Amino acid sequence: MSESLAHEAAALDAADELAGLRKLFALDDGVYLDGNSLGALPAHVPARVADVVQRQWGELRIRSWGESGWWTAPERIGDRIAPLVGAAPGQIVVGDSTSVNVFKAVVGAVRLCDDPARTDIVVDATTFPTDGYIAESAARMTGRRLVPVAPADLPSALGPTTAAVLVNHVDYRTGRLHDLPALTAAVHEAGALVVWDLCHSAGALPVGLDANGVDLAVGCTYKYLNGGPGSPAYLYVAERHQPAFDSPLPGWTSHADPFAMTREFTAADGALRGRVGTPDILSMLALEAALEVWDGVGIEAVRAKSLALTDFFLKCVAAYVPEGRVTSLTPEDHAARGSQVALRCEEAPAVMEKLIARGVVGDLRRPDVLRFGFTPLYVGFGDAERAAATLAEILEA
Repeated sequence: MSESLAHEAAALDAADELAGLRKLFALDDGVYLDGNSLGALPAHVPARVADVVQRQWGELRIRSWGESGWWTAPERIGDRIAPLVGAAPGQIVVGDSTSVNVFKAVVGAVRLCDDPARTDIVVDATTFPTDGYIAESAARMTGRRLVPVAPADLPSALGPTTAAVLVNHVDYRTGRLHDLPALTAAVHEAGALVVWDLCHSAGALPVGLDANGVDLAVGCTYKYLNGGPGSPAYLYVAERHQPAFDSPLPGWTSHADPFAMTREFTAADGALRGRVGTPDILSMLALEAALEVWDGVGIEAVRAKSLALTDFFLKCVAAYVPEGRVTSLTPEDHAARGSQVALRCEEAPAVMEKLIARGVVGDLRRPDVLRFGFTPLYVGFGDAERAAATLAEILEA
């Protein structure tokens, strides 16, 4: 059976239209299945960062704010991300962390709602912890009540008291993909605004922010977008909301005339309202360089490969792993699956340690979840087969 699946993997890799992209990344002979935590390094980025440090900073110095395009980087890179999440230009600004942008978006959504009768901020009860912490703080600051709700129960929890809703597009533990079009429509039908967290979907699958009428969205860039550790996040504000978007963190770079240095704040037009302070240029320009690997790559092709990869990995796990040792938490239904596979395993911490020692890098979600992220730009079917075979060998031992 092992030989049969290995041959199938080789055939699938040979037919893979994205296989050639792997050479764009700095990878070794191991199997890297943790791109849903930190994407691999695009091989050309170090030289680009060296130029930023040595020439733009070292030689041009202050002139680089204009001559090297530093000042306009947040919106320029936002426009680079926009096609990957289904947004037209002028709606995404890059900067700050995901957590800071969640705060801007949730408070901004409540202010856009501007209805004292809408007393509730509804939050995905299974959300990444920081999103919950930020939502709770936003609720206290805006005088609202925080209402945690399981995503499946969201439509029935919405009503005339709902001001804003914060939802993760993909569950970070299980890889479950939530129905963005349907949930967005339900929130709007209730008269509220929705904020989507795209950290585990952007760069792995189509999002369709504009097509689905999303109000606000946030996301990180160090996972499937391969921007580097701690690379700046982004904030999407739909064009229709931009004139009224009132950021809770107004800063000098979101001022209509930043260098006037006036005491009174006048917000800039457009997505620039999401800026706060001086852009973090080194990491931002590393991200800009990293995004070049997406040139000519269609997100639909990425999604097709992602589903094929996760299907094949699950097939290999079922064939190789002794029965009863792992249980998949990832939905079989493609419409409900992100780009990762989560396996419940009683010995998960020890198993992941042994996998990593043998060159198969995934990650652990305590207490008992093995998590494997499939980044279609550089993960192949042979990687999936090898990971499943290694997992089986470890569990058999």
